[in-house]
Amino acid sequence: MDSSTILAEVISYMKQNDLNTRQLAIKLDINVGTLSYLLNGNRTLTVDHLDRVTEILGFPKGHFYENYINEFLKDINPNWRRIGPFLHKCAELGKLDCIHEMASFLLDDLMYSTPLFELAEELFGSGNYKAAEILYENVAMSERKQYSERLALCQYRLFKIRIGKDQVSNFRIACQFEPYIERMDEIQQLDALKDLANLYRSLHQWDRVEILANEMENKAKIHYYREARSEIALQEIQSKLSRPLFVYLAYPKLLKANVYESRNDFKKALQLTYDYADLSWVKEKDSETLYWLNLSKEWAIANIYANKLMGGDISVLGEYVEYIKGQPDEMLVALVNIMYAANRYEIDVDHILQQFNSEIETFVYPQTNDLYKSQVIPDYYPGFLYDLSLYFHRKGDYIIGFKYMLQGLENSVMINKEDSIIKFMVLFEQFRHAATEEICLKYKNIISEVYQVV
Repeated sequence: MDSSTILAEVISYMKQNDLNTRQLAIKLDINVGTLSYLLNGNRTLTVDHLDRVTEILGFPKGHFYENYINEFLKDINPNWRRIGPFLHKCAELGKLDCIHEMASFLLDDLMYSTPLFELAEELFGSGNYKAAEILYENVAMSERKQYSERLALCQYRLFKIRIGKDQVSNFRIACQFEPYIERMDEIQQLDALKDLANLYRSLHQWDRVEILANEMENKAKIHYYREARSEIALQEIQSKLSRPLFVYLAYPKLLKANVYESRNDFKKALQLTYDYADLSWVKEKDSETLYWLNLSKEWAIANIYANKLMGGDISVLGEYVEYIKGQPDEMLVALVNIMYAANRYEIDVDHILQQFNSEIETFVYPQTNDLYKSQVIPDYYPGFLYDLSLYFHRKGDYIIGFKYMLQGLENSVMINKEDSIIKFMVLFEQFRHAATEEICLKYKNIISEVYQVV
């Protein structure tokens, strides 16, 4: 922070450049009377004025923001009309320390919880998650002793913001957030349950997935089948949700099908898939509902093929492959299912791997706030590499097998996926006899990273 005051810097600049008040007002594009009041301390500098002054003085935007907080914003009665625009500017420039300092100062008075929360929501909606996180965290701290919806919603937003690639960290974040769901608005709980279930799904916490799916389904039924529900009430419900209401009735069946797949009960998984494939009960006909209806039907078709194949019906393999060619977003999941079946039933799928070689070699983690795409899809990747490695090792093609093994192990270390790391280590030991010195050295280097993580 600059040691001199902002106004002292301006006056010094005027003297050095032999400028009077009128001349400086012209350079700043500020009314001369306004500038005179500012220089005399009879009027408070706005952040817009500050940015103009900073530019004229030759400093980067935001240079005086720390001074500005202490000299103009920390009044006995802080003025939100000045503070709000300032925090917006701080968010734009990434001046996160200023946001933290201002939020901490304001929340000595709980009346500022509401405007700070509203600003956090605005920043979250525009994708400025780092700035929003600071505000949510401060608002949550100020309300931690209150059993409030706002506190719960802050915790939900922090949950969404903080989820990353480290699965051990993600599990901790999930456990911290889960107790707050019941405090949320009863409609918004549906999205929270969906997101938390998707995260637990990526962590293979299948018992938790099943419990959350049942909760989501039961809560959605109450609202969807409420007889007295008016069109206005439905619109109000829909305005709080990220998906049409029917999705929260159908999606739990998909989640529970995944649970049964994890238990190798493909017959039950297939039955549940047929259940959510039948969406004839959906009454709404708006464009968003029709979009999600079509998407749900596509998921059902893909999962019917998958459950049949993994359950041992090899005859659907060709149709399944043809179907996924038109479904790029689900291609990795489909290839995981195909490789699982290939290893379990000793199917030769070289021709299929050749078809999708470019997709396999160029997979990248999707950057999105959607927890299914950011957590569930990437979670399939280490498992896919494991099955690929096992497939080629069993065929005696050790060069390719070790390539995917080391790639999968490295990826698992990167996301701190402990169960996957162990699986790859066991697989390596199983085929160590076929490993070259170079492969053993690469393996040793990757394993050394495991100990650094631990």
